[in-house]
Amino acid sequence: MLPTITGKRVAFVATDGVEHVELERPWEAVQSAGGQPELVSLNSGEIQTFNHLDKAGRWRVDAVVDEASPENYDALVLPGGVANGDFVRADDRAVSFVGEFTKAGKPVAVICHGGWVLAEANVVRGKRMTSWPSLKTDLRNAGADWVDEEVVVDGGLVSSRKPQDLEVFCDKTIEEIAQGIHAVA
Repeated sequence: MLPTITGKRVAFVATDGVEHVELERPWEAVQSAGGQPELVSLNSGEIQTFNHLDKAGRWRVDAVVDEASPENYDALVLPGGVANGDFVRADDRAVSFVGEFTKAGKPVAVICHGGWVLAEANVVRGKRMTSWPSLKTDLRNAGADWVDEEVVVDGGLVSSRKPQDLEVFCDKTIEEIAQGIHAVA
């Protein structure tokens, strides 16, 4: 049985192009465990989710990244999607926001192409992690020890490769959020 995370606020940083299931399933896992997920995005309004290359649904944005404070959240989730990962890593405000979580030792969960944002934030050096296979070289160049496993946990950083890994990714994410702050290396 998974621990509860009642009262914990979890920022989900995503924008147009996010992989629908990689936003939806961790969101539901956070809610089911008693946490409060909030969508933090580059712009207000709604974002367009995708099922691979096909439009899926729309999600309401709770906060714009430059108005949100990492101090107000207990953890961070970075869903994937090629366009999402690329748009978020190109936004300096989002990269700074994401970097603050690792500097504070707060749990960070990333799946698929979300790893690009962590590489851009320069926070993966010395971390063991996984991602969608095409990010392997980018993450290694950023200093990560990249491995091809369904889920990897390293000091509060949870990473997975793809939608088929979501069950174990969600479970490990909830466990790390329940543990709270991790020692910063």
